[in-house]
Amino acid sequence: MPEREIYLLSPRALSPETIAVAFAKTSRSPESFRAIAAELSDEKSAQFHEKWVVGYGHASVAEHAVLHIAFENVSRLAIESIEGNRLASYTEKSTRYQKWGQNDFTIPPELDGHSLCNEYVEAIRFLFKTYAESLEPVRSLILERFPRRENEKDEAWDRRIRSKYVDVCRFILPAASLANVGMTANARVLENMIRKMLSHELAEVRQIGETVKEVALGETPTLVKYADAAPYLVETIQEINKLEIGVLKTPVLPSGANIGNLELANGNREWCTLVDYDKGGEKKILAASLYRFGEMNYVDALAYIKSLDESEQTKLAASLLGRLSKFDVPLRELEYTTYTFDLVMDQGAYAEFKRHRMMTQTPQKLTTQLGYATPLLITEAGFGSQYEAAMESAAKMYEKLYQFNPNVAQYVVPNGFNRRVLAEFNLREAFAFCQLRSAANAHFSIRRVAQRMYEEMARVHPLLTKYMKLYDETWKGVEESYFTEV
Repeated sequence: MPEREIYLLSPRALSPETIAVAFAKTSRSPESFRAIAAELSDEKSAQFHEKWVVGYGHASVAEHAVLHIAFENVSRLAIESIEGNRLASYTEKSTRYQKWGQNDFTIPPELDGHSLCNEYVEAIRFLFKTYAESLEPVRSLILERFPRRENEKDEAWDRRIRSKYVDVCRFILPAASLANVGMTANARVLENMIRKMLSHELAEVRQIGETVKEVALGETPTLVKYADAAPYLVETIQEINKLEIGVLKTPVLPSGANIGNLELANGNREWCTLVDYDKGGEKKILAASLYRFGEMNYVDALAYIKSLDESEQTKLAASLLGRLSKFDVPLRELEYTTYTFDLVMDQGAYAEFKRHRMMTQTPQKLTTQLGYATPLLITEAGFGSQYEAAMESAAKMYEKLYQFNPNVAQYVVPNGFNRRVLAEFNLREAFAFCQLRSAANAHFSIRRVAQRMYEEMARVHPLLTKYMKLYDETWKGVEESYFTEV
């Protein structure tokens, strides 16, 4: 009887394309992976991919070729496009733990030689100046409230309190702020990513897409070489943008309006709306669980669940979820019901929200027309008027840039301004999101969102959501404790 073997095909010894071919050939060859790989060269691997992946469309083979790409000094606006791929991994420079310097911003290529360029730079520099000036007064307030512990070293103390004040000051940083991000993805994802980036409305993103293609070609010369701009994406975006539909336009807020004036922008103050959910979702999950462990068909399983009284359903739910610890992932059957939310949150919160790629998310463009949030610590530190001046300055520059190019106008929008996003996800992802983003060490902006979304789901599906392990606070409590205006 053959012995079991488990081993690596190391990228130190084999190219990503060769590894992909070695895995692909096992479907037709009885040889070991080592033997298959030993017979391959880069040239033979390229020929294989040209025939089977490119010629015959067996794109799944490209998933075995994995690349690690480092992006440095790209705007946080462009990072949204980089991170817009579900099947990839990212680690990004954190606004919670790092500080930005006075020149850490980008100038959009669209403004090269344009009369608005100097004014744009002045507006961005004013935001960065305000950001820098806000750090010390907020830090001093934090130092008073979180004194050094006995025998605590300077470095440890600074590390403990840094996020508490940098967290707050980040509301001033604009989308033009530069950041770094590391990405790990397979060649199939990269090819699709390059197509999307080359088709993007922003020149910066298109430029990044061209560079990613060049970098990827060095490692996977066959698998991404045909990745080009997609006419479907380019033309569809252009046509929809031309539509004269009044509901697509956001009314302009009066000068000085903030998140508290959101009613002026969308007709009501509701910022978290559960617009759709599966009313029988809990029963479907319980039925799917019986289906998994039983031998009946699904229709019979669902009929049986519906025949149970409330106490029997509660007992079954406890069997399904009662043993969960905060480190456990619920059974996959929780994916059989979904929730759709229409949300308004500050851009800083959205930067964390977007990392939950198991959701389907549709964000609207960055805007200053939905008002902004004001952190309580900014006000308590005596920096409220400077903060408001920075936000108003950004809003005025946004309006000028919007007339030139609505896409470019996004660069000047600070993290404190609000943004709309439509999101749909299943209950399994709801467990992951709500538990992680309501944790005590999560940023207060995203904690507010997670707690509110949990409350909405618990209202309609109390049987299963009660097993979520959330930090003991409410979204209203977050607003009162961390915001001056919400």
